[in-house]
Amino acid sequence: MKAEQLFDVNGHVAFVTGAASGLGLAMAEVMADNGAHVVMTDINPDTLTEHRQRLADGGGSVETIELDVSDLAALRTAIDGVAATHGRLDAIFANAGISAGPGYQTDAGQINAVDQAKWDEVLHINLSSVFTTIQTAAAHMKRQKSGRIVVTSSIAGLKAEQMVGYAYAATKAAVINLVRQAAMELAPFNVSINAIAPGPFYTNIGNGRLSDPAVAKAFSDVVPMGRIADTSELQGLALMLGSPAASFITGTVIPIDGGSTAG
Repeated sequence: MKAEQLFDVNGHVAFVTGAASGLGLAMAEVMADNGAHVVMTDINPDTLTEHRQRLADGGGSVETIELDVSDLAALRTAIDGVAATHGRLDAIFANAGISAGPGYQTDAGQINAVDQAKWDEVLHINLSSVFTTIQTAAAHMKRQKSGRIVVTSSIAGLKAEQMVGYAYAATKAAVINLVRQAAMELAPFNVSINAIAPGPFYTNIGNGRLSDPAVAKAFSDVVPMGRIADTSELQGLALMLGSPAASFITGTVIPIDGGSTAG
């Protein structure tokens, strides 16, 4: 089978959270560039509008929704609305998330210094909103007996990572098991759900900490390939998991990390 058939998402409806920048933007771009109608959501409407226009100018079919995933009712309404408007929901990328601050290599990131309010906020956004995204999408996909759900986890959900905060590591581990649990239920309905576990990428998470050369070097030093990835390097995997090419892949977590979890 030719690649254009394997990865054919032409006319599919895809929904992406946290799509105004970083990994979410990369996911939206690759789906739009390959013919999907993409619903980009984020809390930043100005940046969404800018990227919608850019993608539309390139021939993409894109719409935007200003959305704060911490508002679970609004999140459900947005997903339900897209499915109702378009009559289908083919792929959803549960990508939005926030940092929990520095890891335990700094005093501020050690376990005794973890702030309860920050812990609760990270769990709400990185776990509860992901669950709500999966739950709402699954209802539509089970009815249509097809669909792809892709969750953004992290290699910090697979192994200890001293440079990320406790709540971040905990939530990224939790969503992996959430994916595995949901995969068992959704498999008979021809709905696949998988997690991507990125290593360090240049994104805005953590207020763009990787723009600090010292922080960037600390992350690069623990990557066997010796560098931080560009978000475009995630696009092949995102397209594959959101397309017919992933027809027999479900319940998996796929690291994309320059070899960080190989050892």
